[in-house]
Amino acid sequence: MTDDGKVTDDGNETQGDLDSSSGFDGRAVIVTGGTRGIGFGVAEAFLAAGADVLVCGRSAPGALPEAGGRTAVFTGADVRDPAAARELVATAVRRFGRLDVLVNNAGGSPDADAATVSPRFVEKVVQLNLLAPFYVGQAANLVMREQPQGGAIINIGSVSAHTPQPGTAAYTAAKAGLLALTRALALEWGPLVRVNHITVGPVAPGGAVQAAIVPLGRLALPRDVAAACLYLAGPLAGYVSGADLAVHGGGEPPGRYLARD
Repeated sequence: MTDDGKVTDDGNETQGDLDSSSGFDGRAVIVTGGTRGIGFGVAEAFLAAGADVLVCGRSAPGALPEAGGRTAVFTGADVRDPAAARELVATAVRRFGRLDVLVNNAGGSPDADAATVSPRFVEKVVQLNLLAPFYVGQAANLVMREQPQGGAIINIGSVSAHTPQPGTAAYTAAKAGLLALTRALALEWGPLVRVNHITVGPVAPGGAVQAAIVPLGRLALPRDVAAACLYLAGPLAGYVSGADLAVHGGGEPPGRYLARD
């Protein structure tokens, strides 16, 4: 199971004076894991809305997100390392002079049998899906809280945090922790910094059977998640913090219904 899906296809004065039509001109955004899948789509959406965007990954991609003749900036970073997380934020501030939005998107895990999985595997899954967002969030908060307009942090989660599936024990635990972390940080870092969570369902491409059980009849696309990020980062969500926004097409029916004849 992975957070990355590849497809081709003011009320709150601390959040600035943007209105619903002004986009993100002059705003600076970090998207971790923004070189593919959901993160790539999120980065493109913020670029299209006028923001300056920094994306990161452990290796340079073949292509960077771009929109409207503008291209994201790339920096290499392993966000599981606290020092690298701090340097990522520092790089954005040096480049853009500010930081308004952090999208903690990097994450994922292959399926693994909980009975036999190694401690090293579990540690890496928890580091990537829980500790890394904490580390980058800490560094981002230090910058955002010094800005009169504050900032917004968005953590990309998973339906696994709510409905575990076989083979995802470590991933499920980490994502459940991310949801709880989001709520805890929203309590501690307001009013200048808003922290929210998006629960993402299965992302295309995927099998027809998997898509058929989603009430809206299809799997999520990166643009679906990107639209939610634009909302949570923008002025229309100026009084939204500590929230969990479900972007899963209505979820999956409980197993007892799927088992019916």
